[in-house]
Amino acid sequence: MNKTEKFRNETRTWLEENCPLGARGDGQIPWGSSKINLNADSKLWLERMAERGWTVPTWPVEYGGAGLDKDLYPILIDELKRINARTPLTGRGVNYIGPTILEMGTDEQKARWLPGIARGEGGWAMGYSEPGAGSDLASLACKAELNGDHYILNGRKVWTSDAMDCDYIFVLARTNPTAPQHLGISLILVDMAQTGVEVTPVRLLSGASPFNETNFENAIAPANDVIGGVDNGWTVGKRLLQFERSTHAGINTSGSQGGRSSDSPLPGQVQQYSPVVNGQLADASLRRRLLNHQIAFTAQRLTQKRVIEETAASAPGFASSAIKLSNALITQEGDEILVAAMGTQGIGWGATGFQVHEIDATRDWLKQKSLTIAGGTKEVQLNIIAKRVLGLPD
Repeated sequence: MNKTEKFRNETRTWLEENCPLGARGDGQIPWGSSKINLNADSKLWLERMAERGWTVPTWPVEYGGAGLDKDLYPILIDELKRINARTPLTGRGVNYIGPTILEMGTDEQKARWLPGIARGEGGWAMGYSEPGAGSDLASLACKAELNGDHYILNGRKVWTSDAMDCDYIFVLARTNPTAPQHLGISLILVDMAQTGVEVTPVRLLSGASPFNETNFENAIAPANDVIGGVDNGWTVGKRLLQFERSTHAGINTSGSQGGRSSDSPLPGQVQQYSPVVNGQLADASLRRRLLNHQIAFTAQRLTQKRVIEETAASAPGFASSAIKLSNALITQEGDEILVAAMGTQGIGWGATGFQVHEIDATRDWLKQKSLTIAGGTKEVQLNIIAKRVLGLPD
């Protein structure tokens, strides 16, 4: 028996014996927030996976990972999918700031932050965009002034997803106001449990409020919680964005959710609302749209799988922008197809006459318009693809 066969057998046996039934299928997906109470099975599953290092399987053992080799990581994912085990740990801690600290942090920062992130201790928010600095992020005005052994932060961040439930936030702040825009920025870790941090929800068209505005008024952050060096935040921040985009693209291997894409449910959903004649949708136009979508969906999943296999034990590259963008566009087109097939049942909100899944479909259709904004706009991704992937001139 070779190494991969032995690992698969051992993994399958361990999962069958240790994964609670309540941690399989739909339900809670832990992401580290101390403000969200996990049910007993989800909590137990998280603890067991953390003990084995499988919450962050490719991280070094000394920081809470399992140090899985490149060829073993996909096997773990396959076995998790086989029993429909829910992702044991995900979120910005595991997928964004954790890998950034692992790559660009000091040894002391790695030892202080990474084991806790691997155990799911603390949910993280992202403090990048500001009311006057979105895609032009270098224009940010949030400032951090050194005062002895700590920084004092003042300013505003917007679109800070899930900040109302987060324990920490990593913030791009201006630490040198006299330096050129790109050269006077630092990435700082901030504890949100202090009076100097205030979170206000931003209500969306879909009715949900996952986004927030976060205000800093004399908030405090230790000087040794600057990641990657003072005034080097532009370089560090861009690297973190690659980890974010790879997560949106489904190719981030830092946590155990990478590559766990399921088959598309769209054909079955469409058939509930569009007549099927002789084994095919009667509406030729809708049939063609669905066929094109499924071809693109399959190609996307195959590309994700290839990139995961190529980068399972290393950091993502610029190709993450291409996969992130195509994933967003394919998802949005699927929403459009479903709403079109549903007809008047696709405009449900909260009134009688609509089933729960119909109302959910309408809200998802609206909510997922943000996919081509979150993690960098479509235009930003196209620019990166043109320059960094295709090598086109400026």
